[in-house]
Amino acid sequence: MSTIYDVARRAGVSPKTVSRVLNGDGPVGDKTKEAVEKAMRELGYVRSNAARMMRAQKSGIIGLITGAISTKNQPSTQQGLPDLFIVQGIQRALEPSGMTVMIADTTGRKDRVPHLIDTFLSHRVEGLIYVAEYHQEVNLPALPDDTPLVLANCFDAHGTAAVLPDDRRLQADLVRRLIAAGHRRIAFLSLRPDMPAGQLRPLGYRDALAEAGLPFDPDLLDHVDFDQPGIGPELLWDTIDRMLRLAAPPTVLCCGNDQMAMAVYGILRSMGRKVPDELGVAGFDNYRAIAETLYPPLTTVDLPYNALGARAGQRLLDLISGKGRSEPNPVLVAGPVHWRGSVNEVQPENVFTFRNLREEKE
Repeated sequence: MSTIYDVARRAGVSPKTVSRVLNGDGPVGDKTKEAVEKAMRELGYVRSNAARMMRAQKSGIIGLITGAISTKNQPSTQQGLPDLFIVQGIQRALEPSGMTVMIADTTGRKDRVPHLIDTFLSHRVEGLIYVAEYHQEVNLPALPDDTPLVLANCFDAHGTAAVLPDDRRLQADLVRRLIAAGHRRIAFLSLRPDMPAGQLRPLGYRDALAEAGLPFDPDLLDHVDFDQPGIGPELLWDTIDRMLRLAAPPTVLCCGNDQMAMAVYGILRSMGRKVPDELGVAGFDNYRAIAETLYPPLTTVDLPYNALGARAGQRLLDLISGKGRSEPNPVLVAGPVHWRGSVNEVQPENVFTFRNLREEKE
């Protein structure tokens, strides 16, 4: 069992300094305090003999760190659905176990996470889940070996247990369905390339084209920074205009998410293009408040955040019981394609008919 002297050696400070951090009864610099708290987490130090005795008992508490409470319950154009849905999936998965979920919100501040972890450890949680608002890499403080951690919708460089959306497969499944509907010129308006989703989904797009024996045309793939203040919608308009002026234009525009697809509907309307008769549109997320209310309803693929949360909750339970150590990491979660009215079934030989019709009108 770690002692105050072990913490002092690890942090490179005196035992008296550690005591000041623990009791808050003396001045300690911020960097020194952070070093002491980090050492306590790494060593699994518990602040008193009584707490150590309690630590050996089962608390029945799971700690969950998220930003879902403080953020608006709306999808960001680049980030997909709110992490609130992941939290709901976690809650459903943990409920049958009798565990109590204790939720702490970051209020949008990553620097609060170490403090929240310390608070949970002081409450003797049996495990922790960290939920990110979109698929991303994170760097969290180290936890004691006896406190398992599961990352939901995120991953780290240390191989911590993680549950992620299978972005590559999801995009491939959507493009496969478009190809099955007869489309051969499929454009992809992807998310930013610095995002994991913006890296993985284009790979899925190309996977589906290769499987069907269709050539990859770099003119039909673009990363659109739709979130860029002031200029994002203009970039989207310009990208679509450029693609539609190609000698062989696309018959479908695949969008980075449903929010982008909604903007594409408006752009095509301003160009005098009819969806789906002249150009199909597909999204990504299956955010039903958008996909089912657009006219025509949006073809899209389900980013299964509820299922992702449920898998994260179950994975933590497995780790707590000792059963989940050998499970592949990360766990990837996929969902179905929802075929709606925004894309027509076509015959391959007729895929450029809409362009010819427009040329005749002009």
